[in-house]
Amino acid sequence: MGTRLNWLRAAVLGANDGVVSTAGLVVGVAGATTSRQTLLTAGLAGLLAGSLSMATGEYVSVSTQRDSERAALALEREELATAPQTELDELTGLLAGRGISPDLAREVAEQLTERDALGAHARVELGINPEELTNPWHAAWASFAAFTCGALLPLLAIVLPPASVRLAVTVVAVLCALVLCGWASARLGNAPARRALLRNAAGGMVAMAVTYTAGVLLGRAGA
Repeated sequence: MGTRLNWLRAAVLGANDGVVSTAGLVVGVAGATTSRQTLLTAGLAGLLAGSLSMATGEYVSVSTQRDSERAALALEREELATAPQTELDELTGLLAGRGISPDLAREVAEQLTERDALGAHARVELGINPEELTNPWHAAWASFAAFTCGALLPLLAIVLPPASVRLAVTVVAVLCALVLCGWASARLGNAPARRALLRNAAGGMVAMAVTYTAGVLLGRAGA
């Protein structure tokens, strides 16, 4: 359940990043030009660059974490093979440190060791579940998909409507998406929804305002 919530939270944050970064890009370009082709090109470039960057970063991050977890498990496996009694005493101490009486902690440690010594030490000592190591490819594809889904909204909102209303449509669409992402992240994190909604919406609006202003200024300078 905890792993599933982490994946959902990561998906929401990835989609949120896609919305904000792509919205900032296309709104900034819209401040400098009304060309639909230019907006589409810039938006697609931003979508691909952002989604690939997210996927690469997630792959590298999860791969590094997985390598560290595998190294820790290998060391623990070696220690269990060379010093089983010391490891049993260590597991007993860890369990006792969690509020279990020494005698019961010893009994639990012995039973856990008999059943799955490496699994017990991995969970209690290292905080790792050997059977649930994250796949970096899964993480990369999930980040790519989440960012892409989020980025598509402002991209379509800026290129599909007529030039006279495209900016207003984009702002409204992005604001709705940010409110939804803020609500979802608050629910998944059991946090107050109102604060998350306001923070998320305000951040996106500021990003669009800054990039639009920059686009207008650059457009005038190049005219």
